[in-house]
Amino acid sequence: MKTINNKHRILILGASGFIGQALYKELCGYFNTYGTYCVDNKAFSKNQHYFQYNMEEDDIFEILEIVKPTIIISAVRGNFSAQVIAHHHIAEYVVANNSKFIFLSSANVFDAYSKYPSYEDDKTLSHSMYGHFKIKIENMLLRLPKRNYAIIRLPMVFGAQSPRIQEIKFFLKEKSPIEVFPNLIMNVTTDTKVTQQIHYIINQKKSGIFHLGSTDLVHHDDFFKEIIASLGVINPVFKQVFTTNDDRYLAVLSKTNALPKNLELLSHDILTELEV
Repeated sequence: MKTINNKHRILILGASGFIGQALYKELCGYFNTYGTYCVDNKAFSKNQHYFQYNMEEDDIFEILEIVKPTIIISAVRGNFSAQVIAHHHIAEYVVANNSKFIFLSSANVFDAYSKYPSYEDDKTLSHSMYGHFKIKIENMLLRLPKRNYAIIRLPMVFGAQSPRIQEIKFFLKEKSPIEVFPNLIMNVTTDTKVTQQIHYIINQKKSGIFHLGSTDLVHHDDFFKEIIASLGVINPVFKQVFTTNDDRYLAVLSKTNALPKNLELLSHDILTELEV
């Protein structure tokens, strides 16, 4: 029988999204867990632990004052400028209340590098708008005391209900070509594994920067072909996209902040877990 830990009150921003929902389901049985949902998603309006939140119009302070969270997890998506303002307000709250801010970042903070995988202490550098935005938020958190933040850098996240799997199934149904990147070397993970890892980080009061991807690397095209083969589809149509003539890495591996072995995963474990 689970015992609710009343010591922590957790607020998940973006709890109506793919990863946010997975986090809520993982944590709500153990902690007083709350979440925000976007205006378009009415399915969560009857859940008393969910708050409607329009990032471009609403002030996050109002929800913070109601929930008084000890841990805030940001899995929110949306307008970059609005996110910067909201995250700045959260950082102020975290410092004032000695709370903890867990920010879901991305391997894209390293997308300007291509020759090697990236580790926790490597300098971030990005050529993309998305990567630049994630770096901006990361730098905001890095100015806080270390005990007050955990930066979670994620590679591609899969899951049975993930947008990527749903998109693959849609393209297969429409007999449309599926884009694959033969020269892209990456690592991968699932929503299930990420939520378990974040649960561990909370329980163990871990702080700093974490790279939560598979411990091995895969080529983008090979991995997508394996996923589609597991669906039992014969002769799918692929569109090969070459952004460079050489292999390009976009992978986040652990060196200084590795989690226990039972929380690690390999890329082939993901195919089993997807149960597609």
